[in-house]
Amino acid sequence: MIDKLDGVTTFVQVVETGGFAAAAERLDLTRSAVGKAIARLEARLGVRLIQRNTRNQALTTEGQAYYERCVRALAELDAGEADLDSGRMAPSGRLRVSVPEAFGQLCVAPALVELTRLHPRLHVDLSFTDRYVDLIEEGFDLAIRIGELEDSSTLAARRLGTQHTGIGASPAYLARHGTPRDVGDLDGHVRVAYSHGGSTAAWTLRDGAGRARRVDVPAQISMDDVQAIAHAAAEGLGLAWLPSWLLMRYVQRGELVQVLENTSIQPQEVYAVWPQARHLRCKTRAAIDALVACIPALMAGEGRVSSSVSKVPTGTRSRA
Repeated sequence: MIDKLDGVTTFVQVVETGGFAAAAERLDLTRSAVGKAIARLEARLGVRLIQRNTRNQALTTEGQAYYERCVRALAELDAGEADLDSGRMAPSGRLRVSVPEAFGQLCVAPALVELTRLHPRLHVDLSFTDRYVDLIEEGFDLAIRIGELEDSSTLAARRLGTQHTGIGASPAYLARHGTPRDVGDLDGHVRVAYSHGGSTAAWTLRDGAGRARRVDVPAQISMDDVQAIAHAAAEGLGLAWLPSWLLMRYVQRGELVQVLENTSIQPQEVYAVWPQARHLRCKTRAAIDALVACIPALMAGEGRVSSSVSKVPTGTRSRA
């Protein structure tokens, strides 16, 4: 009996990734295996699907028509699996999640680690990167975004909370330089700055009258990692502007003191985003529910992950 799906997924991946090598990486196959799968498919169909040479490749007319039908067929199969999956009591399978480095390590990973304790058949693959990944192109089930979401008709989102920021300094630093009470008191202070691409940006803060002011506090050291910045500030190297979920951890341990409270003006929303689908897979729904239950408390430096995950609700909306 001929397996009519043999090579179909490989063919679709070759088209969507733009090449045999990229498809091989996505499918965890060798390039040769991908080439052979396409050759077998073309031989079975009796047509050339992809016109290729040493430099590039392009779909033939027949290949374009077949690709469009394959996409629809695979979508129906995915929907069928999701229907079956929705009836299962426990999430299972592999869940690929992309998270920002620091926020992912301190806020997301604890929640998903606990989720795997509760569901042994669930395998979570976490990728830590501050780069905005293409979920569909790179094969991610879920990602965390901080800040304004890009307009996308292919993604669904769920708000997890609001990230506030604050300024902190070590007790030793404040003993040497004094504690600023207002934005105008920052003269004579130094900061540990965040740098991106080798450049640093001035702080925009709210003064006592509620007006936004641009303040360029000098920096002797700059870094592109907020955890390293927090550590340097705790060592007394200067003031640090940090997200609240990180700052509060140092404040609670007595390593940093928050100063200039109520001066920050750049809160950012935190979202879970995932590829839109007619049916949300059980594993994705469980992860979203766990994050909704845990993230707000973790961002505020409150609570325990285990107590939050154990109370995860049974359902979640598929759209923000």
